[in-house]
Amino acid sequence: MDEAQDGRVEPQGHARPGPLPNAAAPAPVPAPAPVPVPAPERHTAAVVADRFDRLTWRDTYGQSAALRELAEELSARHDCASDLQADAFLAAYQARPRLRERTEMTLSRMLNHQVITSLMESPDFAELHRETAGDPYAAAMAVLAQATALRRLLDDTQDTQNAQNAQNAQEAQETQERAEQAAQQTAAQQTAAQQTAAQQTAAQQTTQQAADQAAQALGAAAPGIRTATRNAGAKAAAAVRAEATLMRAWGVGSGELERMSFDRRARLAERLRTGRLAAWAELIGRFRQMAHGERARKVEHTSGELIGVTLGNDLSRVVPSELANLGLPALRAVFAARYAAGQLMLYDSEGERTTGRGAVIACVDTSHSMYAEGPGGVPREAWAKACALALLDQARSGGRDFVGILFAAADKLRIFRFPADEAADIDRVLDFAETFLGGGTSYQRPLSAALELLAEEYDDAARTRGDIVMLTDDECDVTEEWMRGWNDAKHRLGFRVFGLAVGAPPAAEAGSVLDALCDNLRVIDDFTDVHTAADLFRVI
Repeated sequence: MDEAQDGRVEPQGHARPGPLPNAAAPAPVPAPAPVPVPAPERHTAAVVADRFDRLTWRDTYGQSAALRELAEELSARHDCASDLQADAFLAAYQARPRLRERTEMTLSRMLNHQVITSLMESPDFAELHRETAGDPYAAAMAVLAQATALRRLLDDTQDTQNAQNAQNAQEAQETQERAEQAAQQTAAQQTAAQQTAAQQTAAQQTTQQAADQAAQALGAAAPGIRTATRNAGAKAAAAVRAEATLMRAWGVGSGELERMSFDRRARLAERLRTGRLAAWAELIGRFRQMAHGERARKVEHTSGELIGVTLGNDLSRVVPSELANLGLPALRAVFAARYAAGQLMLYDSEGERTTGRGAVIACVDTSHSMYAEGPGGVPREAWAKACALALLDQARSGGRDFVGILFAAADKLRIFRFPADEAADIDRVLDFAETFLGGGTSYQRPLSAALELLAEEYDDAARTRGDIVMLTDDECDVTEEWMRGWNDAKHRLGFRVFGLAVGAPPAAEAGSVLDALCDNLRVIDDFTDVHTAADLFRVI
C-alpha cells in the first residue's frame, strides 16, 4: 500500500519507523486523585489516663453501688454524665492529672472539659487532692460529695449540651459522607475527587463554625460552671478531710484502709459518722496524740522528773547539803545515823517506778451518771472512753495485752480482750467504745474480773506487774472480806491500781473506798483538757 492509500504523510528528513506488530494505542494516564485528609481524632475523656488508671476507675465503679446509682441517674438525662464522672474521679485519683487540649475533645464533651478545668483550678482542689491522690476510695468519695453540684450544673447547661450534641452529630454525618465519597472514587474520577476535596474544605469550615458556636455556648455558661465547681470542690474537700480525720482519730491507719474492700471501708466510715461517740472523735484523736507524745518522753529505770525533796536512804539521790556532812569528821556519825534511820534528804522524783509488764486493764464505769455532761459539754462517758482507747494504744505499743471492762450494777458487765499478739479489730474496738450498760455502780464485780484476768496471766505466762485503771464518777462500798482478798492478790501479783475520778465526785475524797483501792488517784474536773491525765501515760 502506498502513502496515498494509507493516508499518512511522513515528515521530511526522518526515517520511517517500522510497524509495531499488534501494538495498541497507549491509554491516557489520569492525574492522581487527591487523598482525603482524615479528620483529627476526637476524645470523650478530658483527663489523659493510661489503661491502669482506667482499670482502677472500672474496678472502683464496679465496687461502689453509690457511684453506679449516680451514673444511672445522671445518664438518663445527660449523655456526657458517665464521662464526666470518670474525669472527676481520675482528676482526684491521679498523682499529676493532665487535661487534654480543647482541640482534641469531641464537641459533645466540651462541657466536661470546661467543668474539669474549673474544678482543678478551684482553690480547694489542692487540699482535696492531697487526701485523694492514689486512694481510689477517697477519689470516689470526692465524686459522690460533688454529686449535688454536678447534678445542678448538668441541668443548668442542658441547652448547651443539646447544641453541642447536635453539632457533634452534624460533624459525624459529614465525616461519614466524606468517607463514602472517597470510597467511591476510582482512578478515572478525577473530577469527582476534586469535588470531594472541595466538599472536605467546606465540611472543615462547617466543623470550625460548630466549634466556634460550642465555644460561645461554653463561654456563656462559664461563670456558672466556675461557681458550681468551686462549691463542689470545697464540699468534696471538707467531706474527704472529715473522713480522714475520723479514721485517724480512731486509730485506723492508711495501711489498714488500703487492705479493706470498698464496701467494708464505706460501712466503717458510716459507722464512725453515726456511732455513739461520733461527736467526740476529735477528743479521742487528741487523747491518742497526747498519749503518743508522753510515750516518747517516758524513760524506764531512771529517776524521773524532780518534783521536790523527801526523806530516805537512797544514796543516788542524796542532796548536796547531806553529802557535805561527810566532809566533816564530827558529822559523819550523824550522817550514818540518819542513813540507818532513812532520814537523809533526797531529791523526790515522779515516774521512777519501772513500768508494768502484765496486762493493762481499763475498768470503765458506764452507769447512768456517766452520761452527764461536764465542762465544755463533754459527757463523762466520752472522756473516760477516750482515755481507755488511748490506754489500748499504750498497751499495744509496749507489747502488752489490753482488756476493757465496762461495768455498772453488779449484774451488768462486758469484757473486751485485745491480746498483744493479735491485731485490734476496729469493729471490736468500736463495740467496746459504743457499749453503754446503764444502771447503778458496783466496784467489786469489775475489779474481781480484773483479778481473775491477772491471775490467769500469771498462771499461764508467769507475768506480773499488770496495771488496772479505774475510771468512775461514783462511790460504792466493798465488803471487808473482799478487801482482804484484794490486798492478798495485789501482793501476790504485784499489780498497780490507778484511779481517775471523772468529774470530782465524792469518790475522790481522802478516805473513800476508791482512794483505798488505788495506789494513785487523780481528780478529773476539766473534760476539755486531755493533758490532765498525761502523767498516767508516762508511768504505765
